[in-house]
Amino acid sequence: MKIIVLEHPRIPSKKRFNDIANTPLWSCLMGGYAAAFLEEKKFNTLFWDHAQPNASFDYTMDKILTINPDLLCVNTVYFWEHTSKLFEFFSTLKNQGFSGHINLFGFFPSLVYRKILHQCNQVDSIAVGEFEHTLGELAQALEKEQSHKKSLALEKIEGLATSSCLSDNKNRMRQPEKTPDIFAFPKRNSRKGTAAVLTSRGCYNHCSFCPVPSFYNRGKLWKGRSPENIADEIQQLVNQGVKDFYFVDPNFIGPGKSGKKRIMDLMDLLKPMEIKFGMETRPQDLDDTILEKLVNSGFKSLLMGVESGSTAVLNQINKSSKTITASQAISLCRKYGVEPEIGFLMFVPDSSLENLLENMDFLIKNNLLDRLDRTANLLSHTQIVLAGTSGYDRFEKENRLEKMGIFEFEAEVTFKDPRVKWVADLITFACHTLLKDMSDSHSPIFWQNENEQISQRANTFLVDLAFNLLSQAKDHQRHQDHTQTDPQKKEILEQIFAILT
Repeated sequence: MKIIVLEHPRIPSKKRFNDIANTPLWSCLMGGYAAAFLEEKKFNTLFWDHAQPNASFDYTMDKILTINPDLLCVNTVYFWEHTSKLFEFFSTLKNQGFSGHINLFGFFPSLVYRKILHQCNQVDSIAVGEFEHTLGELAQALEKEQSHKKSLALEKIEGLATSSCLSDNKNRMRQPEKTPDIFAFPKRNSRKGTAAVLTSRGCYNHCSFCPVPSFYNRGKLWKGRSPENIADEIQQLVNQGVKDFYFVDPNFIGPGKSGKKRIMDLMDLLKPMEIKFGMETRPQDLDDTILEKLVNSGFKSLLMGVESGSTAVLNQINKSSKTITASQAISLCRKYGVEPEIGFLMFVPDSSLENLLENMDFLIKNNLLDRLDRTANLLSHTQIVLAGTSGYDRFEKENRLEKMGIFEFEAEVTFKDPRVKWVADLITFACHTLLKDMSDSHSPIFWQNENEQISQRANTFLVDLAFNLLSQAKDHQRHQDHTQTDPQKKEILEQIFAILT
């Protein structure tokens, strides 16, 4: 029996070019974990990572038809407006004579599996939730089908959804593995550059915008690998020449005292390896003791999920955090020589103008609007609402969703205050204009060779623009007509052109 585990090609989004929230970061390892698990179970497994800049669906299709596997397992990632191309690919594959079983796994198909199975008969099954055990049992069942030449009831496999499951309302999600150490280390097609490593599964929080809790049993759930197991994986990669790592956990440190002790123990194992690493975590997980330990073991970069400078907004998105804690964590990182990058939602659908002013005050007080690339990112992010999240469910009940995208996986949300939407549209437009220019090698603000003076002028322009728009919106007792932004956008373009020339 032949199996291909596929990381499918991606097509960059023009609209969402600056958004990375289409899938949690650890999706990048899902294909490798699936292939490693199947290989460990003695199945003839190929792992193809076609999520590369120059990969194409035509090339992938030709290769699949040449191999003609019995089972094609696809780590299915939502890639915004181009996602329909993937399902057209499945349909063409079947029309070209592919007779193997097509299975989807990952965050996106798990969260809308009923809609996919209802609308796409070219998809044979979906592994819902944590996928390794489900894929192993699917492969075993298909192998038995081949040898006995009769169909088996695949829907009896825990975590596997097929079209026959559409007649009931049973939740097909598989219970997550209690001991993640049992999983084989993920297969990797490349040893170059920074290696991604996952040290835990799930999350101990339930933020309203995040799909992780929904993927792991629809709630708070966190399971950490042991320090010894993590160190073994990293040592194997170090032996192959890798020295730079990034931990892709939503919260690297983990919950409470036990989470911190686990990381302290891990640092003792990593320090002799002389690696460098980055991570993501929450502000309340950091203190003097753990930061000193991290830095002494190679810690060099951090993305910290702050999300808002407004206590009211943090409560709205169920962040379970405080702005003062975030400020203290930022100062603490700088004390140890680490400049944190910040996860931030400048605009959320329930924001008030006062909340936006609180955001600006927080960012300025914490010296986070000091360079163009960071300022343009922090001021442009609007909450993205994806199916399966608690935010999507709440906004749907409030009749505020404009569902869009294939299988209605994403949605625009009606803002409570149209003036906030007006401000968001204009600031985001200015930020995106400058971010696109920063990727143009002929621009004076090109990120690899920027003119510092021009870049600083552009940075000042963005900050001033934000305050000016907020002032204009606040001065209007009646709501701004946020559908009429063309004159302001034209003026913004003219101002940016004057700065860059």
